[in-house]
Amino acid sequence: MKRGVLQMARKYKIEFFEASDPILYTPQSLPILEHTDKVAFGSKIAAAKIEPHPNGRNVFSVSSALAGELRMPAFLTVLHCFQNSDILMLGPLVGIFTAGFTPFENRPAGARSAWFAKLLSAQPDAGVVPFLFGEQHIDWEQGVITGYFYGRAGWEKQEVPFPNAIYDRLPNRKSEKLVNAQKIKEKLENEYFIPWYNPGFFNKLEIHERLFQDPDVRPYLPETNPLTSFHQIERMLSDYGMVYIKPVNGSLGLGVHQILYHHASGAYYCRYRDTGNRLLKFSSLENLMNRVFSKKQWNRLLVQQGIFLVTDGGRPVDFRVHTNKDGDGNWVVTAIAAKVAGPGSPTTHVRSGGLIKTLPELTENPEQQEMYRHALETAALKLSRAIDEHVEGIIGEIGFDLGISTDGKVWLFEANSKPGRSIFNHPFMKACDLLTRKMSLSFAVYLTERQVQSPGEMFP
Repeated sequence: MKRGVLQMARKYKIEFFEASDPILYTPQSLPILEHTDKVAFGSKIAAAKIEPHPNGRNVFSVSSALAGELRMPAFLTVLHCFQNSDILMLGPLVGIFTAGFTPFENRPAGARSAWFAKLLSAQPDAGVVPFLFGEQHIDWEQGVITGYFYGRAGWEKQEVPFPNAIYDRLPNRKSEKLVNAQKIKEKLENEYFIPWYNPGFFNKLEIHERLFQDPDVRPYLPETNPLTSFHQIERMLSDYGMVYIKPVNGSLGLGVHQILYHHASGAYYCRYRDTGNRLLKFSSLENLMNRVFSKKQWNRLLVQQGIFLVTDGGRPVDFRVHTNKDGDGNWVVTAIAAKVAGPGSPTTHVRSGGLIKTLPELTENPEQQEMYRHALETAALKLSRAIDEHVEGIIGEIGFDLGISTDGKVWLFEANSKPGRSIFNHPFMKACDLLTRKMSLSFAVYLTERQVQSPGEMFP
């Protein structure tokens, strides 16, 4: 083949053999570009003898000498290859950046270790090389990272080159705002040109304001405003009969208050959760706000139009919809689950007594199932594309909390850049669990391919 022609990424099995020379045997079905004489793994590049597999097998075989020079883990089973000019790239090597590491080798990320283990276990399906790391694991002088890998033997550390892409899994907004975390992101993106995807937690008000400018998705948005006055709440209660007051940067349903006005009695009701689900009655909105919100900072709260949702057994239902980018960079829906509110709960979160149901469990009517599925998928894909367009950074996955009102209209309650995983505890959601984990990693294949096509180019 001609020198310099780009070959698209393909996935192959990989094996290792003992040899003192740097040798790479390539799969029988893989055409190698003329004059290819170097192999790359992450940021490391090594000269090597590159030949078709002597036994005609359709696998990569890497000598121990070459694997050592590239710092390539010997327990890998599947990866992709990329070709450009005289370099054959194996990988992609994907760094999962987080914080909150512990000194315990079997639980390096504390309580989150089990979830990270599941994520890294998707390696063979995704065909990438994922590892976990934090700021303390980077050796800038040597250009290597001591990363945590997870395999049959459990957790193990290994020194690897800088990765081809970085998946941001910082645990919370506090860790995200740390100066060191921000500097590391800037340095790896701007000096090393490493794509960094899913950066940052979404700000509810900011997302609403940006999406509101897009006429294609504006109909999905309930009225949402910064909390400023009693009059504002009174006006919205008059318009909608119900409002929600939420933290601008909240998550997991924490701090959510539902306020209702009962016309017949003239009473105001506030439903929320502290140690349990609470429902309080007040004679005036002023009394309610003074009792419930006197110690809260209003500039950190928003007020949102309440929606009268479809119900299951008399309990409100909303939906978690996951979207991911596929190998071509297009948005696809990867999971849909219904969430039924717990008794007396202002939200559908499991920790507040909520239940997870699949669409067939929610309704036995096939036409109703299809109507829900079509409406939710259409909304989620439109919203994904709009967020991708209007929000900075590279976004590869989003978790949406959507509602369907009693008149059949879809509403967006929240978009999550680091979506929770509670719906995947449902026994019928296991396939979706694997699919979402696989796609969150395999998005790095698309990013690496883009980098190979346009080295040094920064792109969303």
